[in-house]
Amino acid sequence: MITIFNRKELIMTFSMKQQSEIRKTLQKHGIQYKCKVINRNSPSPCSSSRSRTGSLGQNLDRAYEYLFFVHKQDYKKAKSLIR
Repeated sequence: MITIFNRKELIMTFSMKQQSEIRKTLQKHGIQYKCKVINRNSPSPCSSSRSRTGSLGQNLDRAYEYLFFVHKQDYKKAKSLIR
């Protein structure tokens, strides 16, 4: 089980294709992982500028950020697999 105390960040990407390939590789080799998806276009509690401007001028290729975490013991193996 991966918790906040025993995990390590493996990689961060904005590419949906790359995150899909990472998921397949980790699953194929039996490495447990957590993937945190952050919507960069969602409004921030500190700023309401998006409600005024929408997505005007924003790079839609960077709309979602994917953060992969693995167990600390699996980090070296996982890192070597995704290179």
